[in-house]
Amino acid sequence: MEKITSFTIDHIKLVPGVYVSRKDPVGNETITTFDLRMTSPNDEPVMNTAEMHAIEHLAATFLRNHNEFGAKIIYFGPMGCRTGFYLLLAGDYESKDIVPLMIELFQFIADFYDEVPGASAKDCGNYLDMNLPMARYLAKKYLNEVLLNITDAQLYYPE
Repeated sequence: MEKITSFTIDHIKLVPGVYVSRKDPVGNETITTFDLRMTSPNDEPVMNTAEMHAIEHLAATFLRNHNEFGAKIIYFGPMGCRTGFYLLLAGDYESKDIVPLMIELFQFIADFYDEVPGASAKDCGNYLDMNLPMARYLAKKYLNEVLLNITDAQLYYPE
C-alpha cells in the first residue's frame, strides 16, 4: 500500500508551525487542510488529552463563531500523535493567510478563564477530561514561540 502524503513529511526535521498539509477539490471548491504543529515531533513531550480536549472545544467554538472565517470552517480537531491539530477550511489558502487568525485564536485560548463551552455530560462524551490551565499554558507557548514571530521554516514543510 502506498504511503499517504502526511507520512512522507520528515517528522525529524519538522518544527512547530502552521503548514498546509493538503488541498482537496470538492466540487467547485477547494478544501485546505492545515497542520497546526504545536510541539516538535519525537523531540518534545506530546500534549495530554485533557488539554487537547479543552483546546479543541475552545477552538471549535471560537472558529465557528468567527465573523470572517466562521462559514468557512469545516473541521478543527486533534492529531492522533498529540503534537498538534488539523484545521480544514473551505477555500484555497496558504499558511501565511491564516497566521492572523491563528494569533487571534490562540490569544483567545490563552486568555480564557470561563467555563469551557460544551464541557458537560449533556454536551460532551468525555467532559471530565479537560485541563483548561494547561490548555492556556500551551496556547500562550505556541503564540509566543511560534505565531508571533513565525518564519518561513515554520510555514513550509521541510524538504
